[in-house]
Amino acid sequence: MEPIVIVGVIAGLIVLLLFVGAPIRPIRLIGQGVVKLIIGAVFLFFLNVLGNQVGIHVPINLATSAVAGILGIPGVATLAAIDYWII
Repeated sequence: MEPIVIVGVIAGLIVLLLFVGAPIRPIRLIGQGVVKLIIGAVFLFFLNVLGNQVGIHVPINLATSAVAGILGIPGVATLAAIDYWII
């Protein structure tokens, strides 16, 4: 496709959303999910910094950040236990 067509379609969608209004609930759920992923990544960062002394290193990726963000501290503890005993 031509770049002008793509830009035109995106601009048309933006104008349509401005007039009609964006559905609030899906945007809020996506925003909360992104915030939980970021919080999970921060938890894992601190786990890696503090766990470096005992040899615990959990990689920070989408899956581990999601587990740590959704489950919180118990999720981080579970990831640390899996890393320590299984891997």
